[in-house]
Amino acid sequence: MADLSSVQEVRDVTKVDRIGAHSHIRGLGLDDSLEPRKVSQGMVGQAQARRAAGVILEMIKEGKIAGRAILLAGQPGTGKTAIAQAISKAMDKDVPFTMLAGSELYSHELSKSEALTQAFRRSIGVRIKEETELIEGEVVELVVDRPATGSGQKVGQLTLKTTEMETVYDLGGKMIDSLIKQKVAAGDVVTIDKAAGKVTVIGRSFARARDFDAMGPQTKFVQTPEGDIQKRKEVVHTVSLHEIDVINSRSQGFLALFSGDTGEIKPEVREQINVKVAEWREEGKADIVPGVLFIDEVHMLDIECFAFLNRALENTMAPVLIMATNRGITNIRGTHYKSPHGIPLDLLDRTLIVPTTEYSQDELTQILKIRCEEEDVEMTDEALTLLTSIAKQTSLRYSIQLITAANLVCRKRKGTEVEKSDLRQVYSLFQDLERSVAFLKEYQQQFLFDEGDGSALAAASAAATSGAANAATSNASATTSSGPTAMEDDDDDL
Repeated sequence: MADLSSVQEVRDVTKVDRIGAHSHIRGLGLDDSLEPRKVSQGMVGQAQARRAAGVILEMIKEGKIAGRAILLAGQPGTGKTAIAQAISKAMDKDVPFTMLAGSELYSHELSKSEALTQAFRRSIGVRIKEETELIEGEVVELVVDRPATGSGQKVGQLTLKTTEMETVYDLGGKMIDSLIKQKVAAGDVVTIDKAAGKVTVIGRSFARARDFDAMGPQTKFVQTPEGDIQKRKEVVHTVSLHEIDVINSRSQGFLALFSGDTGEIKPEVREQINVKVAEWREEGKADIVPGVLFIDEVHMLDIECFAFLNRALENTMAPVLIMATNRGITNIRGTHYKSPHGIPLDLLDRTLIVPTTEYSQDELTQILKIRCEEEDVEMTDEALTLLTSIAKQTSLRYSIQLITAANLVCRKRKGTEVEKSDLRQVYSLFQDLERSVAFLKEYQQQFLFDEGDGSALAAASAAATSGAANAATSNASATTSSGPTAMEDDDDDL
């Protein structure tokens, strides 16, 4: 007999929740009048930008205006991507939302115009309506007869009832397998698609609520269906135009969607699909659902891509285009001309520009507190004050990275709350931009391929010290006569 102590514990990994940079975002945090709440749904600060995003969201929900472009412009770490994520969370589930980084276009095996075309068509949904016959009722009895020899076809009977009638159905082998796979038992309310043979368990009947003394939290109770068992229902499917393109342009049909290798799609195929979708709209079989295409790092696009966007936005089936950039006046990629945000003026003229501003110290504290809750980290008030000071003097992104690292140090010393000493240790282990630049200045001649002119270091140093100067200005009011600020006080220990 095998020793039970040697049996390894098997963890259930069917669902693993990963914590991402914006996994704490639940929505825009607006009330019914589109006024931003101070802290809500993971969003903090940026009141003007969130209010503007709320107006954009209403425009998306209306779905009547196509080809509008919005530009989120601001410094790094001011929540541009967070606002775009909040818009996606606040939208309906069947509204397509496509995220794309500007640099992705150059890593595809497709041409830039084809990659942008596919991104546009991913962002346009087609809501297809069709009627189907369903069998819906409460399971009274399920009987399965298996051959005595162990081989051969299984047969069975399924008894369903509604509030008005009861019917017995003979079952074949495939239907029996589907019912067993769904773990259907007496008392369950099920729907069966006659055409596809798909079995769906809606829940458990209220009449059988007392069958068991205890049930899991996932058990859902529903009323016994009324009327006839066989019903005709209108089923709505939402697919993107790109998915229809792939299905009709590949010999393997919809299986091409799973292979990921969509490749170039001929313009003739797209034209035929557009004509067919227009026919469905006239017949009332389908509706167009304009979605959102979000392009982050839009300054990475070149002049050819911007020319394509200019033309694509004029199409009546274009989605709402949201772009984000952290650049100031810089070169348009592919040219020697400078332009605001690295975007041509003719495209900027089409866009509604939403600026994002730097966070205040109180807002930084709230953001860090939300991130601690998201990462399941307990932190003392003194440590949170120190972390806020680090965020103000370095960057918000750097301080957020320290949360989990400090928590690991805390766990090593068997602590339950992250303290200032834990933050001091990880602050000394991991450098921010300003300290890294200072290190390079001191030892630059010992590095390989040193240019010696220091122009790159001067630019990096200017970027690092500008953030520190802004922090010093904002922290001046917080400094008291009794001593230095919280961060300066702790620098002696770091």
